Amino acid sequence: MEEKQCTLKRKVSVTGAGLHTRQCGTLTFNPASVNTGIRFRRVDLESQPIIEADVDNVIDTTRGTTLGKGGVKIYTVEHVLASLRGLGIDNVLIDIDVEEMPIMDGSAKEFVKVLKEAGIVEQKALRNYYVIKEPITYRNEVLGIELSIEPCDTFQVDVTVKYNTKVLDQQSASLHDMKDFSTEIAPCRTFVFLHELETLLSRNLIKGGDLTNAIVFVNKNVSSEELDHIAAFFKKPKVEVKEGGILNNVDLYFDNEPARHKLLDVIGDLCLVGKPIKGKVTAYKPGHFSNTSFARKIKHTMLQEEQ
Repeated sequence: MEEKQCTLKRKVSVTGAGLHTRQCGTLTFNPASVNTGIRFRRVDLESQPIIEADVDNVIDTTRGTTLGKGGVKIYTVEHVLASLRGLGIDNVLIDIDVEEMPIMDGSAKEFVKVLKEAGIVEQKALRNYYVIKEPITYRNEVLGIELSIEPCDTFQVDVTVKYNTKVLDQQSASLHDMKDFSTEIAPCRTFVFLHELETLLSRNLIKGGDLTNAIVFVNKNVSSEELDHIAAFFKKPKVEVKEGGILNNVDLYFDNEPARHKLLDVIGDLCLVGKPIKGKVTAYKPGHFSNTSFARKIKHTMLQEEQ
């Protein structure tokens, strides 16, 4: 069945702080004409430069996916991109007045909410899918990472994560119908291990973290002094380790919420191929570097087929 491209009925905004920079900014989603694709516009800069959501513009994947063009950067785009792809929005111009996307609660839930409030409308042009004809695989044998995609009539994703810790070992998550994205994947928050949190704090990162936008897994013995230090940094009266090995900052929405969040990231990063995809993705131990490397490989194959 032929599908039409979609955009928003009206513009809509969301405001919040960036996870790493703590810059408080406003993100405004604007309707866009057919074949525009997804574009970001830095409205805080005099020339209001535009950066396309394209894997060729990925310049960093440390703790998130960063796009850059002409010396201009935008950080942590993956949750926004996943929201757009999850809702089937093809064409949108996204204004942002700071360098980093707002982290909100660490998931895509708030982005999905405001996009639905704006309304989604069909446009006159047909949606241009990239249909996978032959399997494509990306591997990092040193890290044991593998992502592959095979022919399928729809877009499906299976993800497995493995961390070899008592509190979080192996988990899997699947999305075989994008209609379930809003309820099954979008609310799933980013996560971090306590030792990673301590490293990030020492590097002056996660300035916008406040223990409400991430699940913190504790995979080591922690002294009361360490917990007090974390509580003081995040301006909390007290933090404790709950049964199950997570800090008492949040409750899990799903037993496999970490795997579901990694699936969310895969959807967002593969959005950078430049076209919606028909194919089944299987990802083992994915991360932003491997996701975007895989997206480059898919785009390269796509461009070769179009020649």
